[in-house]
Amino acid sequence: MNRMDQLCDPGTFTAITDGLESRDPLGYPGYRDALARARARAGTDESVVYGPAEITGRRCVVAMFRFAFIGGTMGEVAGERVARAMEEAAAAGLPFVLWTQTGGARMQEGMRALVQMPKVVAARNELSSAHVPFVAVLGSPTTGGVLAAVAGLADVTFAVENATIGFAGPRIVQRMTGRGLSNRSHTAHSAFDRGLVDAIISEAHVRLEVGAALAVLAPDAPHPIAGPPAPRGTPVDAWDAVDAARRPERPKGPELMRAISEAAIVVRGDRSGNVDPALETAIARVAGRRCIVIATDARRLLGPAAFRTARRALGVATRLDLPVVTLVDTRGADPGEASEAGGIAWEIASTFEAMLSAPVPTLAVVTGEGGSGGALALAAADRIVLLEDAFFSVLAPEAAAEILWRDEARAAEAASLLRLTAPDLVDLGVADALLPAPLEPTRLRSAVAYHLDDLGAGAPDLDRPAARRKRWRRRGEP
Repeated sequence: MNRMDQLCDPGTFTAITDGLESRDPLGYPGYRDALARARARAGTDESVVYGPAEITGRRCVVAMFRFAFIGGTMGEVAGERVARAMEEAAAAGLPFVLWTQTGGARMQEGMRALVQMPKVVAARNELSSAHVPFVAVLGSPTTGGVLAAVAGLADVTFAVENATIGFAGPRIVQRMTGRGLSNRSHTAHSAFDRGLVDAIISEAHVRLEVGAALAVLAPDAPHPIAGPPAPRGTPVDAWDAVDAARRPERPKGPELMRAISEAAIVVRGDRSGNVDPALETAIARVAGRRCIVIATDARRLLGPAAFRTARRALGVATRLDLPVVTLVDTRGADPGEASEAGGIAWEIASTFEAMLSAPVPTLAVVTGEGGSGGALALAAADRIVLLEDAFFSVLAPEAAAEILWRDEARAAEAASLLRLTAPDLVDLGVADALLPAPLEPTRLRSAVAYHLDDLGAGAPDLDRPAARRKRWRRRGEP
């Protein structure tokens, strides 16, 4: 079975015949003969083929690199075909699927090959403007200009297990640095561990994995949802709220993200080489509605990479025109030395900016503890909903007691004075709505779906960033 048949439903792929043919722009010795041999060996006219197809019954546009054709390199024709494939997908409103197996830019075409990098990025921007999903499968090898241009910009990125993946191939690394590669570098697993790809898949299962992603990314099919249940309205003691929010058995954000989603694709890592387990993000379907979910794990403090990962998820939401749901339960940002050296304050500031600038509906649900500015950066949304037994505080009560009286034992007194309970926050104009406790996934799913519908209803022309900035500009006015 060839790779196109592994990816696409049998008989559904139709290669587009465009009449393009590689030239010899440099007059490179023997290049024309090499092209002829490559055509005979690969059984195709170039290193890239593209066209419409179906994957598990879902229509899409596919482009595929073929390593047998001069190492799957990208010259003028290959770059043009990738660009045209993305433009076809954007025009048709169909997902774009790219399978790479490439050594990068084609040496025999020199800078005419290298300038294909900005060309394909420009075409990728057309996908973004059309809010069309882009799924990439990185085969072995995937290196050089193709990875550093189009393959590195997918909304969802799979790596084939045991694939060689890296900016430069092993021989170039050796020549430029004087050192060989360790067995931990330039692999699908090292890319996954560093948050550079979202998942590792078997080549034998590529159709099922890509098809599952396309199912999550398919247009909304919302299930009817009634309004959220009314809160109980009973008084909440401040320290009881703190105690309830911190109970070890309380479901954590990533657990809730999975519980409220019928299906999800994890969006892993910050694409800067880091994965922070304190925060997970995914493209999810909640009661048939697509959204981006950003969920914190209360067992860990948020480091710089967590905020970068959140901003990456906001970028995916913007490209795909999907609402954002943040599930907030965190003591806040990590104040430690390594976090400080990583620019934690700058990352928080940039996350506030990204949340306030997102052009899509945003919903924050505080499911447990909201700890200081690190938590608020993820809650600066169009609407904030709190569980009745959740709390949000300018500082953890213990830390507040230490600052106010140099006596952590007075934490319960500090909690009461800070008015940090969910009903208090609604009274103070900080939060918008409450959900009844106890925390329960079915109730949470219904509430998320209801608020997403309400935020999106009747506002197709709303300038959301402007409205959100105005909303937060007026919060806490003297």
